[in-house]
Amino acid sequence: MDQEQLEFFMKLAFQEAQKAFDEDEVPVGAVIVFDNKVIGRGHNRTMQLRDATAHAEMIALSAAYDHFGDWRLENCTLFSTLEPCTMCSGAGVLSRLQKIVFGIRDPKFGGCGSIFNIPRERKLNHQIEIIEGIMAEEISQLMRQFFVKLRQQKEQIH
Repeated sequence: MDQEQLEFFMKLAFQEAQKAFDEDEVPVGAVIVFDNKVIGRGHNRTMQLRDATAHAEMIALSAAYDHFGDWRLENCTLFSTLEPCTMCSGAGVLSRLQKIVFGIRDPKFGGCGSIFNIPRERKLNHQIEIIEGIMAEEISQLMRQFFVKLRQQKEQIH
């Protein structure tokens, strides 16, 4: 994929992140791409579903499994606005993703280089190519807006 394609699909993930923002969820969005077509999409729904596993990437992966009727997602690329956590990175390895593309690093939970690098772990039987930094400025801005909004809501309560 060239830079233009990477940005095109990251914009779709960003649209998902905006949905999460509008639902007062941490604004993370994800899409799964196969053969230049989106086959799965999702945004964070952990608060709404009261489910710690309801990350954007997990929801997008589930949709992609449904698309193929299989858990193997060979030759697929995960686009996520935020660096996938260890759970989502592990699910990517188990799913046999080809690539993970993300916008910004997650220094607290990042599983693709910030804390751990699960997709590149040589002890595992599958490694995933990682590309980072796509639309980083726009994604960082949305994350900052969300946490400002969250602090303001907490101040209004107290």
